[in-house]
Amino acid sequence: MTLHTGRHFLQIPGPTNIPDRVLRAMDMPGLDHRGPEFAELGFAVLEGMQRMFRTTQPVIIYPSSGTGAWEAAIVNTLAPGDKVIMAETGQFAVLWRGIAEKFKLDVDFIPGDWRRGADLAAIEARLAADKAHAIKAVMVVHNETSTGCVTFPLEVRKIMDGAKHPALLMVDTISGLGSLEYEHDAWGIDVSVAGSQKGLMLPPGLGFNAVSEKALEVAKTNPGLRSYWEWQDVIAFNKLGTFPYTPACNLLYGLREAIKMLEEEGLENVFTRHKRHSAATRAAMKVWGLETQCQDPHAHSPALTGVVMPEGHDADHLRKIVLETFDMSLGTGLNKIKGRVFRIGHIGHFNDLMLMGTLAGVEMGLDLAKVPHRAGGVLAAMDVLKGRDVVAMPKAAVA
Repeated sequence: MTLHTGRHFLQIPGPTNIPDRVLRAMDMPGLDHRGPEFAELGFAVLEGMQRMFRTTQPVIIYPSSGTGAWEAAIVNTLAPGDKVIMAETGQFAVLWRGIAEKFKLDVDFIPGDWRRGADLAAIEARLAADKAHAIKAVMVVHNETSTGCVTFPLEVRKIMDGAKHPALLMVDTISGLGSLEYEHDAWGIDVSVAGSQKGLMLPPGLGFNAVSEKALEVAKTNPGLRSYWEWQDVIAFNKLGTFPYTPACNLLYGLREAIKMLEEEGLENVFTRHKRHSAATRAAMKVWGLETQCQDPHAHSPALTGVVMPEGHDADHLRKIVLETFDMSLGTGLNKIKGRVFRIGHIGHFNDLMLMGTLAGVEMGLDLAKVPHRAGGVLAAMDVLKGRDVVAMPKAAVA
């Protein structure tokens, strides 16, 4: 076994690096989750999450993963047999579809090639053709963590409004919230789904639903069965600063601190930082001569970059070399792109020097794994971070 010194480089797109401040905030003894001290914490995180989602509507916090928040969104608003539109943008869209089908929804799954965001034209055509308004929800993934492609929820909302369609707009922003611009109210989103382990810089264990007034009204008359996920039960207890079941108290301490950190930096600055790191990563890849998994130049994720390996080279072999040699974890390719793609996370608690260490580890790993590439990607990324454009591709021949 190789002995490593220093800190492990965790550069997957979630769970992300947890700030020391958040770890210290979670290091607390147990407390009475029905008492006044907890109520103070409860109100603080509920109001803070409204600011994160940019909503005045309720935000429901579950002791769950993002998968639980997906399920909560479905069971509160939809019933078996309801027709929904979903778009295949990557593995997480596929997984959300799987949950929908387990609840016996009638899923119209718009196919995609995992290299761009949702097919907006196809969504528009289906809504326009649905004169009887049989479609109950349009469900899209904001930031597809498996591919590094973004679907812009506001564009989907404009299509729905243009078609005058009453369906709910439901958005998975599990890896988007806290790293990309997001406006639950202003963009007309009915149900937003998020998790704690991405841009919010926490361990896994908290799931979130932000819900519009329209979604709450739909839920009141929805005959679908639910208990643990019932929005109205949680909202009623939240008015007292508590929850209908035992909450994840220590994670909520961490959430309060994480919200404080994001607001100290300023959300606009957080979003700009993520964009800079994404641009620098793509500059490195361009010099290396490697493709991005995302092929739409307008849809590159600020939170992560999917890197396509040259034909005949295995992404997991590269990841193994990088892990064993440099103690750095890179994200694996998922499902149909496993072995063909690795993912570089530049999300959450992250800065310029962490990115430079990450890209240096990748460039050295490409060398050791004998992956054809040009040298100089790290220098290109440095130019972006210093505010200089890359002037020219290096003349060195591909290895």
